[in-house]
Amino acid sequence: MGSELRVGDIMTENVVVVPFGKSVTEVAKIMKQHKIGSLIVVESAQSKQAKGIVTERDLVHKIVALSKDPNVAKVEEVMSGPLRVVHPETTLEDASKAMRENRIKRLPVVNKKNELIGILTEGDIMKIFPAVVDLLEEKSTLG
Repeated sequence: MGSELRVGDIMTENVVVVPFGKSVTEVAKIMKQHKIGSLIVVESAQSKQAKGIVTERDLVHKIVALSKDPNVAKVEEVMSGPLRVVHPETTLEDASKAMRENRIKRLPVVNKKNELIGILTEGDIMKIFPAVVDLLEEKSTLG
């Protein structure tokens, strides 16, 4: 991928978050409502500091498979953390490499104050992939 492309160019800006204290049942309902497979966890509804991430996989492995009560279990008990994050100026090449090396599918994007401003997913990268292939083909014919 070209180093001209930055995380901030393709990240999803409106990130759905969930504060500490929410039950796993509430988390699952939020995911269903927004048709998403993960939520960023924050300490409070007013906080912009990402503390963890909870995915559908977390719900299956940490609640369902262990027969825990999703109405009692709290999001902070099942979230994964600490988070690996990137900044909007990070190149897509570096972000993709970090995702591959850490075997993760999502990277929260934070500003200089470490406040959540977006998220980069494999899906975001795949949406632009055809355009990147076209650019590479175009460059190869020019050179």
